[in-house]
Amino acid sequence: MNGKKFTGRNGCKAIVIGVSAGGVDALSRLFAELPANFSLPILTVQHIHSDERGVLAEFLNSLSTLTVKEAMDKEPVQSGHIYLAPPNYHLLVERGETLALSVDDRVNYSRPSIDVLFESAATVWRERLIGVVLTGTNRDGASGLQRIHELGGVTMVEDPKTAVYPIMPQAALDATNVDLVLPLSEIGPALIQLAHQSTGKEQEQ
Repeated sequence: MNGKKFTGRNGCKAIVIGVSAGGVDALSRLFAELPANFSLPILTVQHIHSDERGVLAEFLNSLSTLTVKEAMDKEPVQSGHIYLAPPNYHLLVERGETLALSVDDRVNYSRPSIDVLFESAATVWRERLIGVVLTGTNRDGASGLQRIHELGGVTMVEDPKTAVYPIMPQAALDATNVDLVLPLSEIGPALIQLAHQSTGKEQEQ
């Protein structure tokens, strides 16, 4: 943990989360912990094999006080919203803080790819981005988290010792000097703390 990552910044603008196997349970627990006034937008890639659009977003939305929805092409990023990459589409962030969907080739055998989201978001938000890698079974997200770190953003990884599937968080740890390594139960509170410090407003617990 690097303490200066939590203070003395101009303020984080967004959070990106990457998760694979074991992710539905992890996201369910994480999103349920975030308060209704949580202000930072969250962009999420969950590796999922279902072709049914909207199913995961609808389920997670039922558990969260925030708005959880599938991302749409050219949609502006809004505070207090959680965006999920649709099945079989890469999710990217464009200049002007708008979302983009792509059917380009798979990256790390995945579409959507965590690296694609992380790297595009890092280009836009640079040091004002928080990147989080959770449970999973491949290396997707490792190079993207490294890019976030290189550009000065906050990097956070679920502790492989407590992750349901440790391969993906361990790959992220092997790739870069991560700021925070936490069990899933502590990631929500850490994000609330970062959001509070970014906005200067107390997040309701």
